[in-house]
Amino acid sequence: MPIEIPTGLPSELVPLSWLVGVWEGTGVVDYAIGDDRVGTEFGQRVTFAHDGGAVLSYRSEVWTLGEGSAPLSSEMGYWRLARPRDDSDAGPGLLPPTAETELTTAESVEALRNDDGAFDIEVSLVHPQGVAELYLGQVNGPRIDLATDAVLRSEGAKEYTAATRLYGLVDGHLLWAWDMAALGQELKNHASARLAKSA
Repeated sequence: MPIEIPTGLPSELVPLSWLVGVWEGTGVVDYAIGDDRVGTEFGQRVTFAHDGGAVLSYRSEVWTLGEGSAPLSSEMGYWRLARPRDDSDAGPGLLPPTAETELTTAESVEALRNDDGAFDIEVSLVHPQGVAELYLGQVNGPRIDLATDAVLRSEGAKEYTAATRLYGLVDGHLLWAWDMAALGQELKNHASARLAKSA
């Protein structure tokens, strides 16, 4: 299945273009805590969007399935290629850019490939439970591998120390898997889902 590039997408976001849209589907939580296992099925809606800038906004909403369905969790964040920021980028704060970007062609973006032939990316996520994550990783065609570089927790948040995530486009579906180190456990399987594009 060919990857369609949305209209108006900045050149810098082309390596992530296959994510853009609304994805819906189901998944399962299966996490071992000591001798106990926590498991449940869930529904999920994920939205990747852009506003013309060189970043994708991300939102995920998850709810339990079955009788008594209820919101389970949500997260919001931003996905972008990892590269040194320059005068063509806004910030810090509300400071506007002071130069035009040079990343306007496929050739200029191709120059950002790493030694593995992939593009380095960074993903920042915030959870309503008082947790923020910074992931570093790479996108290589329709596959993304991420690992936490930093996890911040509020004083009242539950213990959560590290994670990895894998995303892939398989037969037109967005598949993902999330491994997590939390509640005294080492990094292990936590959740996965299969989503279909709905918009």
